[in-house]
Amino acid sequence: MKQIKIEVNIDFLSLEELSEDELQLVYQAAEATKNAYAKYSRFYVGAAARLANGQVFIGANQENAAFPSGLCAERTAIFAAQANCPDQPVTMLAIAARNDAGLLPDPVTPCGACRQVILEIEDRYKKPIEILLYGREGVYKIKSVKDLLPLCFVDSNMR
Repeated sequence: MKQIKIEVNIDFLSLEELSEDELQLVYQAAEATKNAYAKYSRFYVGAAARLANGQVFIGANQENAAFPSGLCAERTAIFAAQANCPDQPVTMLAIAARNDAGLLPDPVTPCGACRQVILEIEDRYKKPIEILLYGREGVYKIKSVKDLLPLCFVDSNMR
C-alpha cells in the first residue's frame, strides 16, 4: 500500500492585512448578506465575485419551502456574473455569513456544490479564483478552490 499525503496552506489574515481590493470585496460580501432570504435557516450568506475586468457581482442565499429549490450565495453571484459577462473569468470571490446575532466571528466555507461550481469556473478559464472567507476574527485567504478540493473532479477526468 502506498500512502499519499496532501497538505494545504491557507492564510489567516486580519482585515488590516488585506489589500484595498480584497477588503472592498469582503465588505461587499458582508453587505450582500442583507439580501439573503433565509426564512427557514436564519443563516444569511453573501458573496461577491470580482471578474477580470473589475466588475463585481454579488449574490445572497435564497431559500424556499421546497428546500432543493433554493440556492447558495456563491452560486447566485457566480451565475449572475457568467450570465452577464460570459467572456470574463472570476478572479476573486469573497464570502461572508451572519445569523440573527450578526456577522459570524469565524469564516464560513462554501458547501460542496458551491465548491464544485467554483472549480468548474476555474477549469473553464484555466485561472485560479482567489477565495476570501470572512469572519469578524479574520479572513481565510485561499489561492484556489483546489485547496478546498484537493482530489477534484473536472472535465479532463472524463477523458
